[in-house]
Amino acid sequence: MSEAHILAWLRLSLCPGIGAITFEKLRAIDSPINIVNYTKQELTAIGLKPNQVVFIHQQSIALAEQALAWAEGEHRFIVTSGDSLYPPLLSETRGAPPALFIEGQLPLLTKPQIAMVGSRNATVEGLDIARRYAGIFAQHGYCVTSGLALGIDGHAHQGALDVQGSTIAVLGSGLSQVYPARHQSLASRIAERGALVSEHLPSVKPRAEHFPRRNRIVSGLSLAVLVVEATEKSGSLITAKYAAEQGRDVFAIPGSIHHPFHTGCHSLIKSGACLVQSPDDLLSEIESLTNWSKKVQPTLFDQFIDKEELPFPDLLANVGIEATPVDILAQKTHIPVQEVMQQLLELELLGHVVAVNGGYILKGRG
Repeated sequence: MSEAHILAWLRLSLCPGIGAITFEKLRAIDSPINIVNYTKQELTAIGLKPNQVVFIHQQSIALAEQALAWAEGEHRFIVTSGDSLYPPLLSETRGAPPALFIEGQLPLLTKPQIAMVGSRNATVEGLDIARRYAGIFAQHGYCVTSGLALGIDGHAHQGALDVQGSTIAVLGSGLSQVYPARHQSLASRIAERGALVSEHLPSVKPRAEHFPRRNRIVSGLSLAVLVVEATEKSGSLITAKYAAEQGRDVFAIPGSIHHPFHTGCHSLIKSGACLVQSPDDLLSEIESLTNWSKKVQPTLFDQFIDKEELPFPDLLANVGIEATPVDILAQKTHIPVQEVMQQLLELELLGHVVAVNGGYILKGRG
């Protein structure tokens, strides 16, 4: 994508009140390079508010140019959702960021990834598991993806680096504002051997609301998510929720029923997450997915599912990676709701679909 297109993409996506979903709606109207040159009347006509019109006309250019200047540094990149370099797995998810700021090894973003997340205040055993498992995953050719937080995240990154493997850290701040500060050295090492990723301008400071949203990128980049250790209200469960909604497999490591640091993992397992007792438990499950990452498919799992050979192909053809309610499936297939529910139950028992908040999605294992 040309610099002019990236500049336009940034000018529109950085506009206050324009999130990933609104951005895609605007993009469906016209290309960003055209929209940023719309008149005030034209911008208003497509639904933009007065403050957004002012931003696009008066403030957006300076911010976008600052971002482009940052990207002139060594191993720094800006990749937009309209670019062929944009991570294909992430592009299949709802609310994928319009632009990503990347520092490090850009090709890693299309490499098969396993996300590892967990408590910031993890036990010594949990930290050891995170480090060991990450090293094993890296030795099997997977990139270990996490959020650079203290605790499980940091040890997962470190475990991959220990074996000269690759790792990706998704930040809840701009890449020039590494958080937490004590992970500045770790972030530097990740930028050398892996990649730092953010949807925020490099100068953006960490804010509490950024971190839950960051988790959708962690899971969206990955084939599967492993929760190592988590309390009942851990932020790691947000990542697991995003993963389920995105059609990714969720894995969890069990622990003592008497320890609160394991209650989150136990809840996930009761809800259908795969129980993990060794790295092989996860590796064997996702082995069939590892060839996907270098191919851009129309939908995430089309190459793994031949719908004509599966039961209820008409229904299955209308289930994707975004949750679809039963009534919508009935409308699309012209099948009575009661029959749709019966077919979905059978498909779920066979492992082809999974029930999530809002309806049904294809199961990651296909």
